[in-house]
Amino acid sequence: MRIGIPKEIKNNENRVGITPAGVQNLVQAGQEVVVETNAGHNAGYTNADYQAAGATVATATEAWAGDMVIKVKEPLPEEYHFFRPGLILYTYLHLAPNPKLTAALLENEVTAVGYETMRGKDGGLPALNPMSEVAGRMAVLIGAQFLQEQYGGKGVLLSGVPGVRKSHVTVIGGGTVGLNAAKTAMGLGAQVTILDINPATLARIDNLFDGHIQTLFSNPANIAHSVKHADVVIGAVLIPGAKAPKLVTDEMVAAMEPGSVMVDIPIDQGGIFETSDHASTFDDPIYLKHDVIQYAVANIPGAVPKTATDALTSVTIPYAQLIAQQGISEAVKTNPTIASGLNTYRGHITAAAVASSLEQAYVDPLTLV
Repeated sequence: MRIGIPKEIKNNENRVGITPAGVQNLVQAGQEVVVETNAGHNAGYTNADYQAAGATVATATEAWAGDMVIKVKEPLPEEYHFFRPGLILYTYLHLAPNPKLTAALLENEVTAVGYETMRGKDGGLPALNPMSEVAGRMAVLIGAQFLQEQYGGKGVLLSGVPGVRKSHVTVIGGGTVGLNAAKTAMGLGAQVTILDINPATLARIDNLFDGHIQTLFSNPANIAHSVKHADVVIGAVLIPGAKAPKLVTDEMVAAMEPGSVMVDIPIDQGGIFETSDHASTFDDPIYLKHDVIQYAVANIPGAVPKTATDALTSVTIPYAQLIAQQGISEAVKTNPTIASGLNTYRGHITAAAVASSLEQAYVDPLTLV
């Protein structure tokens, strides 16, 4: 199979779909790999690195001409003209809040496999977890930065100092993102509250941190109280493939102190704050709602592309190898993780959560392969 790796064009998206080590694995397995010129430059990988691994370095058009294209982020409208029937697109898709991309994939009968919906044998999200870990940890550092007065924050130090109160970080969602955010915030010395709807998750977090983190059941009353008294609020709720639920209302944000910071990590799924009315970019990362700073960058791990690309490649390449070796139909039949990642196929939506969010028909992929 011919596999293409185009350069990411999303604002300040510095990651790349595969490392040279990942290319080497594919080439040794008999695949042909074409990497767009300078695709890995911002992640620390040169054209020569990819050539040494066995790839051909070429234009964007040649990279997109592959049987399978491996990316990091969802294609932008400027890339839709590369779509064609039978193309296998393997990347983060986040289709639920993006009907235009979904329509383009369906019209062009693209086979789209989304990292974010791939389910492992244990029910986990193997291709999403590494980026969730990065985003959760970075969200706390981002919150600490924008609390500084020169960024419009309230001018408090996240950790505090002896004799001065520590800042309060509220994390909504106790999954991989939330757990990593809580771990980082606690490590920096902040007071941390984490909310989740699952009692088992809360018990696990309480045991993990030996009771030093406040755990609360996620309901409107607890969210409202925790948000109101927080210096930093981190949204960390994800329903794989589906639009994120709006859990923090405009009224809750209005009750916060001016200069507080909100980081809406699932903004690429629509976000969980009502005040996150649009995704921001690294060039223009924040906007104000009720004098509260909203940070809604949709590709947070793109700021640390070396770490993020290495972590992402390690979990995505084994499935790419299976698709390349077996073909998409056989891979879907034999590998439930790949089957769960199939979002569109032959002009149909094949991910139930995506179909539900977009109010379109769902087709079981196993009936199509």
